[in-house]
Amino acid sequence: MSSPIALITGATSGFGKAIAIKFASNRYNLVITGRRAERLQELKDTLTSTYGVEVIALSFDVRSKKAAFDAIDQLPAAWKAIDVLVNNAGLALGRDYFDEASIEDWDTMIDTNVKGLLYMSKAVIPSMIERRQGHIINIGSTAGKEVYEKGNTYCATKYAVNALSQAMRIDLLRHRIKVTVIHPGAADTEFSNVRFKGDGDQAKKVYEGYDPLTAGDVADVVYYTTTLPAHVCINDLVMTCTAQANSMYLFKDH
Repeated sequence: MSSPIALITGATSGFGKAIAIKFASNRYNLVITGRRAERLQELKDTLTSTYGVEVIALSFDVRSKKAAFDAIDQLPAAWKAIDVLVNNAGLALGRDYFDEASIEDWDTMIDTNVKGLLYMSKAVIPSMIERRQGHIINIGSTAGKEVYEKGNTYCATKYAVNALSQAMRIDLLRHRIKVTVIHPGAADTEFSNVRFKGDGDQAKKVYEGYDPLTAGDVADVVYYTTTLPAHVCINDLVMTCTAQANSMYLFKDH
């Protein structure tokens, strides 16, 4: 297989879908994963017909250790040589005071944002070690840089993504594997719809009065980090729209 291979988790919407499109448009063959099989198949069909690349769609939940490892184990041999792993699958559930928050929401965020990233990385890394090359890109958040009110466990999971990315970078140095963590700020995707559990009005208010990032903006930056020379690695990158300074400071003027 002459084209490089990228594996993108959480590819059915938002950042993941945009990242898949960006890599396909740059002639990467793709392994795309997500829980929603129908959406995943639609994306696969679009990518193959539009860009002429090869795509494998794997429908499973990264929270399941067995499903994650089985998915990688069952890939055809040529497809196991993954050049870029983008750990994008993640979510926020609820925005509540700590004492009022749902433990079930906490469990889902920890299992997806932290354990899912661990499982996928652990499954893919052996092939990278064998070839002494590869690039792991973890999608963090500005919420992993500053804690804000009612952010509690979501912020904690993104702090964990930040810490794990640093740890992976250090521990994988000897294998010549690049590790990058990208921390986007406010971006207009399904993120807030999920966080507010389908309350569209509340989700819409998050993005009123300023121009937020788009999924395409994040995809452009993710792809950019893979285009640098072999001896250059971007370790940690925070990106926000112009109206946002960090997870707490946002200026709305319209």
